[in-house]
Amino acid sequence: MVTLNVSGKRLLDSLDRLATFGGRPDGGVDRLAGSAADLQARLWMAEHLGSHGLESWTDEVGNVFGHAPGVRDGRLLLGSHTDTVPAGGRLDGAYGVMAAMEVLTTLHEHGHPAARSVEIVSFWDEEGAQPESSGGMVGSTALCQSPHLAVIDSYIELHIEQGPRMERMGQELCVVDGIVGVDRHLIRVVGEPNHAGTTPFPLRRDAGRALVRTAAVVQDLLRSVHDTVVGNIGSLSLDPGAPNVVPGAAQMVLEIRAPHEQSLTRCAELVLDHAEAFAEEEGCTVEQRLLSHKPVVEFDDGMRTLLEKVALSTGRPTGSLYSYAGHDAGVLSAHVPTGMIFVPSAQGVSHSPREHTPDHLLVQGAQVLLEAVIAHVESRAVADSSGSASGTAHAGA
Repeated sequence: MVTLNVSGKRLLDSLDRLATFGGRPDGGVDRLAGSAADLQARLWMAEHLGSHGLESWTDEVGNVFGHAPGVRDGRLLLGSHTDTVPAGGRLDGAYGVMAAMEVLTTLHEHGHPAARSVEIVSFWDEEGAQPESSGGMVGSTALCQSPHLAVIDSYIELHIEQGPRMERMGQELCVVDGIVGVDRHLIRVVGEPNHAGTTPFPLRRDAGRALVRTAAVVQDLLRSVHDTVVGNIGSLSLDPGAPNVVPGAAQMVLEIRAPHEQSLTRCAELVLDHAEAFAEEEGCTVEQRLLSHKPVVEFDDGMRTLLEKVALSTGRPTGSLYSYAGHDAGVLSAHVPTGMIFVPSAQGVSHSPREHTPDHLLVQGAQVLLEAVIAHVESRAVADSSGSASGTAHAGA
């Protein structure tokens, strides 16, 4: 059997061209969903597909799809997103879309039968970076609620890691086991505002002090639950917020990420226990509210096995891990068998103009995606023929 190879030059040229839409002098990209640069990039993608004999269409949400003429139902969907955060990088999301386009183009130009079983997509507004956005994953969520989902039977997403783990472990490819769960909690401490100059320490009901004492131990508490847990306090406020007033109320938003639901629950319990203890010592009370919960995503076992086999066949250093960032694959996984592949991010930098992955690793990732597509389509054809044969034999009996 002749082995197909993606065109590394064409892939890298596509990435370069896409980066001109919203490109910044510092090498970053401003291509927020719905911006002029985003819309221009989507038009270019559709034109690019057409120039290679492929067909494209855009749904009512803004997702851009591409496929070969005569595409069948039961399609393997490939893709990611091309929108960015402000001052973002040129690879986040974009790499997965350009690699998907390169894979489909390679299959089509060589007349490979798998071309008619593949569809690609650039999802609308994955980032949710606009102030009026509903939180991201807009296009993938819309697809999963649309009639078009009926013709999709599986999904693979290729992406940069956006973190430092692969590079530190010397891995060139990683099969993603799933996506961590994310909980956000509002923790509010209520005390009593008073004059900061005339109120002695022992007589204060200082909500700010109780909250800050809690914030100071959050990292240690989360690490005590499991070494896979991370968290963040990126929003903290004191009320009334004056230098000479003891805070009568204080609140923070605590975000917890973990690959196990029980870890999310235990972390929240520990932090709340400590917040209540500190608040009691300061003469305050605590209110807690779960703002949002994104459950842990586990990708399809069969898809993970197939991707691992293909990645290992390259002979390159390969591993597996959970993604700590959200992806469209997490949305699709609730509806169709889904798999995900990572390539390393240099120094773990992402959402930044310094976002970078060496060219040879980008090309290697796209080649693995191509081989995974062929393997998946062929294995599905074998399964379908076996099922048909057994059905015929049963009918004859």
